[in-house]
Amino acid sequence: MQVYEKYISPIGDIVLAADDQGLTCLSFDDDIIGVGRGEVEDSHNSAAKFLDEAKVWLDTYFAGREPGFTPKIHLIGSDFRIEVWNRLLEIPYGKTVSYGEIAKELAGKRGIEKMSAQAVGGAVGHNEISIIVPCHRVIGSDGKLTGYGGGLDKKTYLLELEQGLKSR
Repeated sequence: MQVYEKYISPIGDIVLAADDQGLTCLSFDDDIIGVGRGEVEDSHNSAAKFLDEAKVWLDTYFAGREPGFTPKIHLIGSDFRIEVWNRLLEIPYGKTVSYGEIAKELAGKRGIEKMSAQAVGGAVGHNEISIIVPCHRVIGSDGKLTGYGGGLDKKTYLLELEQGLKSR
């Protein structure tokens, strides 16, 4: 069973979802849910625990500090997408990497000559756990900001926050 909750952030409402294996969604799309935490009856419910972990992470993050931990997440997708999302988790706080760099790394791991940066971009674009799985840290090969599900204004905000350029 998925459990949902809304989190109020400095860049808008965020919808969190979790199941009994971890956080499954962190999205700016509030059309995902109609009701919130009221679905959780038992305070020891593991899904509720994962939502609470994510909120602590987000509180720390939006205070302008690196959280220092990753909440328990449950990545749901194809093997390729999960491979890309796991690579995103390795991008250091405040740093960026290009789609092409990720494609080159993944190609090397697979022992192939090259991989499409567009394929990587497609996987990044299907990331359901924004911010925590930091798709906002992926940029174009020319160093420019490219698509972000929450909008480029949010991507800019997140990158500036991590680089200490946003007032808290």
